[in-house]
Amino acid sequence: MAGSTTGKIRTAVRGLGEIALRVTNLDAMQKFYAEVIGLPLMTRVPNCAFFKIADGFGGHTQVLALFDRSQNPGYRGPDAATSTIDHIAFEIPLANFAYERKRLETLGLQVETTEHAWVHWRSLYVTDPEGNQVELVCYDESV
Repeated sequence: MAGSTTGKIRTAVRGLGEIALRVTNLDAMQKFYAEVIGLPLMTRVPNCAFFKIADGFGGHTQVLALFDRSQNPGYRGPDAATSTIDHIAFEIPLANFAYERKRLETLGLQVETTEHAWVHWRSLYVTDPEGNQVELVCYDESV
């Protein structure tokens, strides 16, 4: 299997290029990812918004893209029952974990916390305006 932990086969993949979400309310989603998650807006055109997640590999910026599909003929919007997406995760520094939790709660968001001991991760989970679960995750060797 490519990219397996056995190290026998390795693909050329070196990072995340883009996460693309189809949305029904581009303005609300743009506001959430800019103001709540804190991603910088790279560009906004009438039917899509692009946010910088991080510097990528070889000059390609890691991007969150929001595509407004509400005006497309036949578009029915996201369907949690049939979507294969579980959640998206963004890395944060461990030093910011408690602050981010309090900040998100102050914004009125329901925040769930989880520890993933097998990888030493500590996570915060919130839901965006269209029901996607968003994780803020950090490495914590004490977990």
